[in-house]
Amino acid sequence: MVKLHINIGSNQNRRQNIAQSIDALKMNFFNVVCSDIFESLAVGFEGANFYNMGVNATTDLSIAEVLSILHTIEDKQGRDRSQPKFSSRQIDLDLVLYDQVIDVENNLPRNDILKYNFVLLPLVQLSPQGVHPLENKTYAQLSATIKPLKSYNIEILTEE
Repeated sequence: MVKLHINIGSNQNRRQNIAQSIDALKMNFFNVVCSDIFESLAVGFEGANFYNMGVNATTDLSIAEVLSILHTIEDKQGRDRSQPKFSSRQIDLDLVLYDQVIDVENNLPRNDILKYNFVLLPLVQLSPQGVHPLENKTYAQLSATIKPLKSYNIEILTEE
């Protein structure tokens, strides 16, 4: 089994969209564990604040299969792929880690780990002693110099 880390983000109907995504992830992956929700400003455009969270899970699927599932979940939730990269989102599901695999074509490990605290902080919460495959530092060590975000332990009601 492969360990995954997925980042979920939404700035439209945030609780509902995140809850639906978690339900869908639980239907497709094993051992799904969620971080708290972190609120962050929109990056690269003017818009409502985002809720972001991380999810650890396991799977026996390939990278391509995982990415296909994530895109299908986004599409079912109304993700509009014709919008600019930096724009409001119903839902955004990003594969951040696929075990310790380094895959430049699929941006693994996702370079956003080192750019955005809303990607790194959920990793720190779920896997503080996990080691970044390229930086050779734990996520806790990488977080030592970043600005903290407001986090919420929000109960997201999902189907069991």
